[in-house]
Amino acid sequence: MRRREFIVLLGGAVGSPLAAHAQQPAMPVIGFLDSQSRVYADTVLPTFRQGLKDNGYVEGENVAIEYRWAENQIDQLPALATDLVRRHVAVIVAGAPPAALAAKAATATIPIVFGVGDDPVKIGLISSLARPGRNLTGINFFAGELAAKRMELLREMVPTANRVAVLGDPNFTLTESQVRDVDTAARAMGLQIQIHNAGTSAEINAVFASFIRERPGAFYVGTGPFFSSRRVQFALLAAHYGVPAIYGLRSFAEAGGLMSYGASLTDTYRQMGVYTGRILKGAIADLPVIQSTKFELVINAETARMLGLTVSNKLLTAADEVIE
Repeated sequence: MRRREFIVLLGGAVGSPLAAHAQQPAMPVIGFLDSQSRVYADTVLPTFRQGLKDNGYVEGENVAIEYRWAENQIDQLPALATDLVRRHVAVIVAGAPPAALAAKAATATIPIVFGVGDDPVKIGLISSLARPGRNLTGINFFAGELAAKRMELLREMVPTANRVAVLGDPNFTLTESQVRDVDTAARAMGLQIQIHNAGTSAEINAVFASFIRERPGAFYVGTGPFFSSRRVQFALLAAHYGVPAIYGLRSFAEAGGLMSYGASLTDTYRQMGVYTGRILKGAIADLPVIQSTKFELVINAETARMLGLTVSNKLLTAADEVIE
C-alpha cells in the first residue's frame, strides 16, 4: 500500500509541471510579408522590432516572426500570403500596397497591419480611415500628396528646369495615380513633363539614354519596390548623364542620388511594430489607420557639386540631413 501511494505521489510530482507547461499558450507568430528583398530588412526591421518592444514583445523571447520576401516579384505575393495563413500566424504585417492587398485577399480573419503610401480607401484596402473595419488597420503616408512638394523642391534645386522627365514602374499598383499627381503639380507650376515607363533594368537604361536627345532639365522618379531595388543604378546613371533627380526615399540619396523627400520608413515601421504589439494584446477594432507625420528631406551635397548645382540656403535650412 505504501509503495503504491509513493508511486502515485511521485507520478503527480513529475506530471504536474509537464501538464502546466502544456497548458501555457504557444508563442505568438507574426507573419511579415513584403514585396521587397531580404536586404531591405536591414533598414526597417530594427525600428519595427523597437515598436514591438515598446509593447513588451521581443523576437525570440515571447514572439516569433515568419518572414516572407517577394524579392520584387509582385506575382509571388499571393502565394506567400496564403502560406502565412496556412501557418496560422497571429497577425500579418504587410509592407506596401501589393503586399497588403495580397494579405487581404488571403484572409478575412487574421489581423493585418499595413504600411502604404497611397490612400488605402481609394485602392480598396479598407472602407474608412477612422473605422477600417474587418481585420485591417495600419499606417498611411499619402505619397500622392507629396508629389507637389517634391516638384517644388526639385524646382528650388534646379530653377532653370522647364521640362521634367517623370518615370513610373508600369508593374506597380500606384504608378497611374502617381503620374496623375505629378502632372497636376507640374501644371500648377507651369512645368512640362515627359512621362516614361520602366519595369526592368534594361528599360531604366533606355530611359536615361533617351535623355541625350530629349534633354530634360530635371528628373522625377516615382516610388515602388522595383525602383527601390535599383537605387544604385539610378544614382550612377543620373551622374553619368548629368541629370538632377529627386526620389521618394532617403535610401536613394544615401546611394548617391541628388535628393529625396518622403515619409520616414523607419518611423513608419516603428509605428507598425507598435500596432502589431497592441493587436497581439487583443486590440484591433479600436485601431484607426493613422497618418505618418514624419517626413524627411535628404540632400546629397557631393552629388550636387558633381552636377554643378548650388544648394540654396532655403534647401539647406529645410533639409533634415545633408550628406557630404
